[in-house]
Amino acid sequence: MTGDWRMDRIGTALRGENPTVLRRLTAGFAVIGDVQFLPGYSVLLVDEPDVQRLSDLPRAKRLSFLSDMDQLGEAVERVCRRLDPAFRRVNLEILGNTDLFLHAHVWPRFEWEPADVVGAPVWRYPRERWSDEQSRLGPQHDALRDAISGELDRLRSVA
Repeated sequence: MTGDWRMDRIGTALRGENPTVLRRLTAGFAVIGDVQFLPGYSVLLVDEPDVQRLSDLPRAKRLSFLSDMDQLGEAVERVCRRLDPAFRRVNLEILGNTDLFLHAHVWPRFEWEPADVVGAPVWRYPRERWSDEQSRLGPQHDALRDAISGELDRLRSVA
């Protein structure tokens, strides 16, 4: 692989070179987030690099992408509920304001979050949380990665 996989997240996922990929799903890739200040944060990447909006997909693939988003959200919810009694819920978001490819954020939310953001969109967190070294994805998140991947496998086996 040449260059930084972050510059071509979908292409590197398609080539098996994106280290954040948890599982290949029907219409995309479940990946763990680059930052983990909310443990379990994951993203669903569409598997077509040129697709920018949900509406760019044909209806059948659009529904598959939404189903994959639901599946990843359920996997994150099950894992976070099991690992942290302060788990509240999962927020699912398709925004598309920064990255020019279709993706969906899966944000677990917890009771221990600061009062000024616990009931607000995760984007209200201070900017420094997004680049904090302690929250950066690393080997300390391997058990969490394995748990979410395993839950995705279980959900797919009963589907």
